[in-house]
Amino acid sequence: MRTIRYWHDRLRHPRRYRELAQLLSVPHMSAAEVAELQAQRFDAIVRHAVSQTTFYADHYAALDVAVGQRVRPERLPPLRKHQVREHLDAMLARDADRAAVKLGHTGGSTGEPLNFYYTREKHERMLAGMKRGFMMSGWLPGERVMYLWGASRDVSGRGVFAREASNVLDSEMSLAAVSYSEANLAAWCRKLQSWRPVLLYGYASALAELARFMLDTATRPPASLIGAYSTAEMLDADQRRSMEAAFGCKVFNQYGCREVPNIAWECRAGGMHVFSDLVLLEADDAVDEPGRLLVTSLSDRVMPFIRYAIGDSGELVDGECDCGLPFPLMRMSMCRHNDLIVTPDGARVHPSVLNGLLYGMTAIRSYQWVQLAPARLRLDVVCEGRLPSSTIDDIQRGLQQRVHPAMQLECAYRDTIERTAAGKHRFVIGLG
Repeated sequence: MRTIRYWHDRLRHPRRYRELAQLLSVPHMSAAEVAELQAQRFDAIVRHAVSQTTFYADHYAALDVAVGQRVRPERLPPLRKHQVREHLDAMLARDADRAAVKLGHTGGSTGEPLNFYYTREKHERMLAGMKRGFMMSGWLPGERVMYLWGASRDVSGRGVFAREASNVLDSEMSLAAVSYSEANLAAWCRKLQSWRPVLLYGYASALAELARFMLDTATRPPASLIGAYSTAEMLDADQRRSMEAAFGCKVFNQYGCREVPNIAWECRAGGMHVFSDLVLLEADDAVDEPGRLLVTSLSDRVMPFIRYAIGDSGELVDGECDCGLPFPLMRMSMCRHNDLIVTPDGARVHPSVLNGLLYGMTAIRSYQWVQLAPARLRLDVVCEGRLPSSTIDDIQRGLQQRVHPAMQLECAYRDTIERTAAGKHRFVIGLG
């Protein structure tokens, strides 16, 4: 049946599978060959951007590169989100087919919304890249994938994940993971058991809520599941453990964004691989923002994103993965830079410190830290009943020991944690 579904999908999406065939040739290359391919593509995208866009011609006005001399990334200034917002039309390539260009939207989880131009070609390449990423789990094209997606616009109409699987030959199904009510969670469980997907893919919070419900109700996962991919939000260790216990399979992390999809995927050996044939990822260790990630799309010539300060942090990791893939490795950080905590003396504290104070507190179903002032933090929690006063005292002491001695805690009980316009959950909301 998998083979039939594979050919059914391939006939419906020939461009996607042509892209996939090209992408699947890269893992057979050596690491040195992939690095050389990346360098060639970076040089080509910069030269294209300078020759075809008004913005980059101005942005790199001081750049003087001789013929035959490759452009080095460190010579170029980063691209900031405010520049994308202010120069949207100037970033659109002059040779782009205006009739084929569409306007995309992003930025809900970082607090910095912006628009960008894209084409069907970019869309198909993104979905082909996802298939290559899925294959790192052991999945094969034609096997079923169920999406739990929180952005309403993506699961309705002609959205990215608007897939109802009304046909027995369909290999993809989407569930609108917008509301995590007990009734919805029960319905997702029934669909999971009846449809029997091989992979789950969705927001970390949606997968975590489904896992929590399955564990609470002793619901057994379908034997078909071999993996679950968490994306769009930060995945913490407690969430991963509960998902693996509930789903009975390995949980993988995936990293990307709408502007530059398919940045990195986790393999079965646990390595987070940067798809370096598609992107150049840099960790900029600027004094004020250590670990800030800069990403370049190596294939998007309609609206190039070059050394784009994406708003996340992480680090590049030396060494090779046991899986043998030629892609370099990275490690994500539980942070978006607008969510750094600022202490009374002006220091900036990584939000993983706050999240670490709650590890193991299984009574808390969902939470969000909100900084109200340099010395005041509010912890919004969704839980059964109220936390013991001793637990709150422990959190307070942890804040004063690990963040700042003057830090004061407020605890607020909520029915739900409000999500962004894109349906994402923010663990920490800083002062901005």
